[in-house]
Amino acid sequence: MAGNNAVVIKRLKKGGHSGHHGGAWKVAYADFVTAMMAFFLLMWLINTTTPEQKRGIADYFAPQSIAQTMSGSGGVLGGKVMGEDSAHAGGAQSVMQKQSPPAHSSTQKSLAAGATEGGASSSTDSNSQARSRQDGEFAHAVEAIRQAIQDNPDIANLSHQVILENTPQGLRIQLVDQDGRPMFQQGSNQPMPYARKLLAAVGGIVSQLPNRVSISGHTGGNDVNATGGAWELSACRANQVRAVLQAGGLGSDRIYEVAGKAGSEPLLPEDPNASANRRLSILLVRESPPVPTNTGLN
Repeated sequence: MAGNNAVVIKRLKKGGHSGHHGGAWKVAYADFVTAMMAFFLLMWLINTTTPEQKRGIADYFAPQSIAQTMSGSGGVLGGKVMGEDSAHAGGAQSVMQKQSPPAHSSTQKSLAAGATEGGASSSTDSNSQARSRQDGEFAHAVEAIRQAIQDNPDIANLSHQVILENTPQGLRIQLVDQDGRPMFQQGSNQPMPYARKLLAAVGGIVSQLPNRVSISGHTGGNDVNATGGAWELSACRANQVRAVLQAGGLGSDRIYEVAGKAGSEPLLPEDPNASANRRLSILLVRESPPVPTNTGLN
């Protein structure tokens, strides 16, 4: 009978998460340490990079100030589709007036004045469309050049030494020197092997566009004692680039100008001895639309 009165002790377990109490602070601390590491890494990079390297990094991350355009194919030579500017009242007015029946003298004078205004408006529209078309081609060329450099492992690390700018004169492509990595042998007009590969990548895109090409060489403050002088050296380097581009397929009829600028147009005027002042400039000249030969009534 005593066995039936056995005492049963039941032990209740409290919450099972007590072992993880206070673990959230570890995540916050890890985020803080990561942020501090990134901050000190940034400060270290700022203190160890040269002015031209900072400029290259800024240019790499800066948005391209190149106008967009409507393109049919989306390629380097993509055609432009018809936009809203293609049917302005100026051009339509001229056609309607030619088809109108003969009128008296005062009416003819009024029509002639309207045709002149329509022709001027049409010319303005033509200039605007031509600029938009060229801006679109330049934008495609910029993307194609960047992609060609990134896809080539031999020159991918030179991307920050290439400056691409859409200017009123045209698309300017500059290949700049960096400390320890010049484009030419010192005091010579012979490009370095990696510079030849870089010129080949750029020339492959340039040759696909119809624009004329202007090439100029620039030396720095340390090249004033170069053999033959800085002017001769910069001119010889520009002419050597012309030969490399033509060997890569650029037609001789596309060459507009080959010039040596010596140190007359430094990239960094505040630092005449900066290596970035030694550079090559390849300009795709912005072409003006043809001028209409007849804007009046027959």
